[in-house]
Amino acid sequence: MHQRVLIVEDEAPIRELIRLHLSLAGFDVTEVADGTRALDLARGQPFDLLVLDVMLPGIDGITLCRAVRVEGANVQTPILMVTARDTESDTVIGLESGADDYLAKPFGIRELLARVGALLRRSARSGEPAIAGPRAVHGDVVIDVERRVVIVRGQPLELTKQEFELLHLLATRPGIVFSREALLSKVWGGDTYVTERTVDTVVSRLRRKIERDAQDPELILTAWGVGYKFADVD
Repeated sequence: MHQRVLIVEDEAPIRELIRLHLSLAGFDVTEVADGTRALDLARGQPFDLLVLDVMLPGIDGITLCRAVRVEGANVQTPILMVTARDTESDTVIGLESGADDYLAKPFGIRELLARVGALLRRSARSGEPAIAGPRAVHGDVVIDVERRVVIVRGQPLELTKQEFELLHLLATRPGIVFSREALLSKVWGGDTYVTERTVDTVVSRLRRKIERDAQDPELILTAWGVGYKFADVD
């Protein structure tokens, strides 16, 4: 079966260009021009990839991305954010909202297809447990690998694929410091279009979900000048 892609873009020429080339690449494409309609679709129908423009009528792409990550059929679906501005702040906001990658306009078709392919490869790898063993427990954190469920202080959490893999890697090796480069290699497979900044934004998202105080983390700790580690076993 063809992989399903939802394109959310209000500029018709860009939307049609993306649709054309993804269709030629073998994808089953659904396209919409506004965020409100896109949210209804994303909550009710599973897709293999979402391509979201930031500036949309109705619900903007950032709000749409956050809403998709909360509930519905695409909580863990890879999201490629398309932005008209290529500034660090715009990129970070998009990634912190739950997007997995971003693409700045204007972009080339080869780059679009490369980023789509990289996201889908990472998504496929994320469906496999990174480490053997069905269950990992560390203090307040329980990770069920087979069911891909994380419970923190008795509360189940909804995590994206990258968030789950990153938490699992760190939590099952408490006290071990991983550089950003090492995390990129192990979680993202060293894909060309992912940077060390992506690691920081995913860690930031994880902290907001699992820490009592994301500004004073107790579980995912920063090793200054190196990377990150999970808190040592008491």
